[in-house]
Amino acid sequence: MGIIKLPASQPPEQLPTRPGNQSEMEQKPIVDNPDHRGSDKLKGKVAIITGGDSGIGQAVAIAFAKEGANVVISYLDEHEDAKNAQKQVESHGVRCLVIAGDVGSEAHCTSLIGHTIEEFGRLDIVVNNAAEQHPRKNLEDLPAEQLERTFRTNVYGMFFLSKAAIPHVKEGGSVLNTASVVAYRCHPELIDYASTKGAIVAFSRSLAISLASKGIRVNTVAPGPIWTPLIPSTFSEEHVKRFGKDTPMGRAGQPFEVAMAFLFLASKDASYITGQTIHVNGGGLVTS
Repeated sequence: MGIIKLPASQPPEQLPTRPGNQSEMEQKPIVDNPDHRGSDKLKGKVAIITGGDSGIGQAVAIAFAKEGANVVISYLDEHEDAKNAQKQVESHGVRCLVIAGDVGSEAHCTSLIGHTIEEFGRLDIVVNNAAEQHPRKNLEDLPAEQLERTFRTNVYGMFFLSKAAIPHVKEGGSVLNTASVVAYRCHPELIDYASTKGAIVAFSRSLAISLASKGIRVNTVAPGPIWTPLIPSTFSEEHVKRFGKDTPMGRAGQPFEVAMAFLFLASKDASYITGQTIHVNGGGLVTS
């Protein structure tokens, strides 16, 4: 069994571009849990994960691979991160396809599903995880272009990919969406981002009802402060340094700590769970 030393804090680092390249981070997120030993929970299944090149998406891809799933990773343009994620996934004896593109484009999402079916002949699990955020001090400072961009990536992408994927997902399959604690606790400088995450919760609950008769489950994971490239590419050095300190556990979470919630919801262990949200936030109390 492995021993993971979880960092109590992060260095005050910043990344020059968003959503950020994990390969450039001083303190890399922990995406693999050495204590996780697979037991074929997803053997033979195919999962597509947007934003699977780094952070939470990469951790989910690795966890799924350990359980026997072939994985398709969708990413924007972080080619080095995608190549590293592919290598880690394939080290567990499964296949991994990496495809670059913008999930905010319906044409790209349709093409993504087409490549998946062509390559694997099936699709069982859809993980809508890709997202972006851009802090603004005041609502008056929020340009229309940013509002459109944030919703296009975070919300439109889920609609586009799910719409293209669902005709191929059979009974027993699942759709998993990444929301956020800010959908429930909100954030004064992330008004547009928080709004997208609230929309994702409503989207997930509505889609769950819509697909229940087809035997396809839809659930949501709402992470709290998790150490991913999005954080140092978004916030100031001072904010990054204290990131996660205000949780009851006193630290930011690591991507592998979120991944197991996705794995549970994707597996038969969660066969009677749909339309629900799992909160992985270090003990923060939320109401839904």
